[in-house]
Formats: sequence, C-alpha cells, structure tokens
Amino acid sequence: MEFNLADLFEIAVDAVPERTALIAGDERRTYHELNDRANRLAHHLLDPNSGLALKTGEAVAIYSWNRAEWLEAEIAIYKARGVVININYRYVIEELRYMLENSDAVAVIFERAFAPLLTEIYQDCPKVRQFIVIDDKSSDSDAEIATALTALKAKTYEAVMADASPEQDFAPRSADDRYILYTGGTTGLPKGVIWRQEDIFFAALGGGGFNQPPIVKPEELRERILAAEPIVDVINAPMMHGGGQWTTFINFFRGSCIALNCDHHFSAERILRLAEREKAFSIMIVGDAMARPIADAIADSSTHYDLSNLFLIGSGGAIMSRAVKEQLRALVPGVIVSDSFGASETGAAGTVMDFDGPAAGPRFTVSEKINVLNEKLLPVKPGSGEVGLLARSGNIPLGYYKDEAKTAATFVIDPDGMRWVVPGDYATIEDDGTLNLLGRGSACINTGGEKIYVEEVEAVLKAHPDIFDAVVVGVPDERFGERVAAIVTTRNNTPVDLIEVQEFCSSSLARYKLPREIHLTEEIPRTAVGKPDYRWAKRIATG
Repeated sequence: MEFNLADLFEIAVDAVPERTALIAGDERRTYHELNDRANRLAHHLLDPNSGLALKTGEAVAIYSWNRAEWLEAEIAIYKARGVVININYRYVIEELRYMLENSDAVAVIFERAFAPLLTEIYQDCPKVRQFIVIDDKSSDSDAEIATALTALKAKTYEAVMADASPEQDFAPRSADDRYILYTGGTTGLPKGVIWRQEDIFFAALGGGGFNQPPIVKPEELRERILAAEPIVDVINAPMMHGGGQWTTFINFFRGSCIALNCDHHFSAERILRLAEREKAFSIMIVGDAMARPIADAIADSSTHYDLSNLFLIGSGGAIMSRAVKEQLRALVPGVIVSDSFGASETGAAGTVMDFDGPAAGPRFTVSEKINVLNEKLLPVKPGSGEVGLLARSGNIPLGYYKDEAKTAATFVIDPDGMRWVVPGDYATIEDDGTLNLLGRGSACINTGGEKIYVEEVEAVLKAHPDIFDAVVVGVPDERFGERVAAIVTTRNNTPVDLIEVQEFCSSSLARYKLPREIHLTEEIPRTAVGKPDYRWAKRIATG
C-alpha cells in the first residue's frame, strides 16, 4: 500500500473537515480551509502558465518565521509532488546562498522581511524560477523591501492563491515521493537528509498513532482519527526544524489542532495564556531554554494561569534538566513531563517520562528498530556498559543529498546484511532495554535546540585578523543547555574584545552560533592527526 503525506492529510480532511486544524496568531483554519488553500497554492505551483510549472521531485524552499502560510505551503508542495526545503530564518547571506545552491531549489516562498537578503544572492541561484512573497502588512511602507521585491520579480502569495483552483484533482502520488530535511553536517555545512515519504511517516510521524500498532493501509487512518479524542497541542518549535514539522503532522494525522507559536521572540507568559485560552492538552517545547522560563512564569505568585486541561509538557530537540522537569511537575500537579530524542536521520528514536530512574538522566525507552552497535556493527550486550553507536534500521533515509561520501559513512550494512543509519550518537543499553544516550561523538554544540558544528565557527574565527588559532566548545548554560565558548591564540598574544569578535563573525554566522565567551591561551594543543584537543579545550573553558 502507498503511504504519501499529501494523501494521508487529505484522508484527515475527509474525516473531520470542519474541525479546527490550525491556530496561528490571529489566523484559524479548519481542516477544510487549510486543505482548500493548500490546493490553490499547489495548482499555482503546477500551472504550466505560472512561470514555474513544478515537476515531480523539484525543490521549493520555505523561508519564513512560524505562520499559517508555512504549513499551507508545506502541504501544497507535497500535493504537487515537490520537495520542501527548510530554510533557517536565522541564516546570514553566505548560509542562505549555500542552501539555495545545494538544494537546487526552483522556487522560494518567503516572508517579506527577508527580501533584501534574497536580493543579495538571487543572481547566484539561476535554478530559482520564481519567488513568492508572503504578505506582511507591517512592512508595506519599507522602501528597501519594496525595491528588493521588484528586483526579485516576486509574485504575491495571496494573489497567486486567488487565481488558482481549490479543486482536489491532482494526479496520483507515490510512497516514493521525497521528504528532505536539512540538518547540520560534521563540517558545519547543512546536509539534506533524503527520506521516502512512507518511511518518514512510520519513522517520525507515528505511523498512524503512537502507543498503538502502525496502520497497515492508508484508509485505516480515517478510522483512527474518528476514534481519537481531538486535542489542542501548543507547538513552540519552528517549522523550519524537523521537530516542529513532525509534531504538527502527528497531530494532523490524529485529527487534532495545533496552536502554533508565531512570536519572533519566546515569551513564556504568552505561551501560557495561549494554552489557557485554547484549553491545551499539551505544550511542546525545546529543552530548558523554553522550559525554565515557563516554570518561572508559572511560579510567579502575582500571576495565575488556568492549566487545568494540561496533561503533557514535552520536549524535543534538546533534553530538559532534571531540576526543571521536577519544578514543572511540582508547579502543575498531575502533568506528565517528557523528553523525546531523535535526529533528522533517525526520526523519533525514543522517549523518557518523568518517573524515577529515567528522570535521573538521559535514559530512554526505545522501539525495536533502535539498537547500539559496536565498531563491528554488532549489537552491544545489554547491561554490559559497553559504549557503542546509536543505530536505527527499518524505515530509514536513503542518504544525504549530493553527498555520497557522507552517505556511505552514515548508512551502513551489518554482517547479516541489515541496513542501519548511524548518525554518530554514543550510547549504552541497560538491562531493562532502556538506552542511555551519551552524546554526539563530534563536538556538536546544542544551544536551545539549535545544533552548532564547531568547525564552522572555528573557521570564521581564524579569519579574524588578530586571531591566529581557535578551538570552539560548548559550555553549560542554565537556560539554553549550552553556549559557545572560544579558546583562541592571538598574534603577539594581544587581547581581543568579545563584542568586536562577535561583530566580525556576524557577517558569516547566524547569531546563535556566535561565541558568548573568549578565553585567551598561548597555545592550542593538537592531536597527532592535527585535530584540536577538545577535552583540553573543555577544561580551559569551564575553568
């Protein structure tokens, strides 16, 4: 049987057309309304007279903050059998140029405020045939943006929707239609992870519902939806991250409603009022960076929030600290606090609830598709304490887009002929089958759910005229989990100013990648193969 994301969404629409699917700021969409608008955009993308005429498998980039149009566009691209390219709205010019070039995007659907950045690079991206600007009335009077839109010859999102058909009369689709999610690579450059849509449905989107057997034919999804109690899930993760997309479609595939955080800056108070107003069943966050402010806001005795309908606070993308989880449990009696982990290459890999034992550390219950392999690609013995690499079999990606070497290193065949994805996370297996996640083998930094690859930051630092050498590590941060620390040697051992270094780096790095502290040293030790000694660097940075 064929499992295609657009087909599955249309089954949900047919089951509960008048049920609310999406709350995004002041916008509300029923399943029927969301589907109608996605149909219109899909027809525009496919129209041979539109100037685009999207072909099966071609890529369309979405470059926007969270908003209703992000999801309309995502669904429309799937309906048209295109590939969604997730652009991080924090990227600076060089990162944006790389993304459009590497992904072979033929169209960009973007928020008006990003027009000036696009005009800096669009001539370097000849494969882009069309730009579509999402309306944003707040910036209509901005002369720079107006000039940029003219240069891009951008079509207006609402105008192309108005001229297109709302009919659901598309050609048949396939389980092999592509889902690509860009994630960071070991060199710091984003990598496109290629999934079949059927595989991402079963690996990351619940396969028709978590805590129950996966469906075996698409038509069963309708039965599951009609049998499930609809809920409201407040989602704070950005749609340009896998966690945001996956949580959203998990809810769509159970006929529930998502209340999307569309603020450009995180406000715990606004999120809690949203949860209160919409009688939210769950709030999905990203680690302590969101959990700690939420806990502090609830603890504020001068304010009261009615969270009597709240059942779950869940984190994905970054693990919450035990102290914050326990604080939330105490503040909202009866609420379940959970962490989930996974990766762009594995999908949803495991969950830890807030009961005694697993709450003490990053131990997760996992599916039968997850294991820990040793260097010979054989499973480690449970309870032995042997450290191996987290691996997943079954529904896994095809590889990395345009990167055969990285694909060969990450997707491996064991001695029995089983294919595994091994993204680089070290772990052990306990006697009870739970997985103890130790961390990424590389020196990846996770700050508030954003992954930072140190080689990229080091390369920019070493381009500074006063910096001779640099090594970058993550150090503990009370709110964001980790922050970026740089250990540098300078020419003539002269001090450097942190603010000045940040300003220098900001032309090449997104703000969240900038060093938050600098430690000056006379020499940076390196290994026999020339790599920095990160253990030494961590000791220096943490004092």
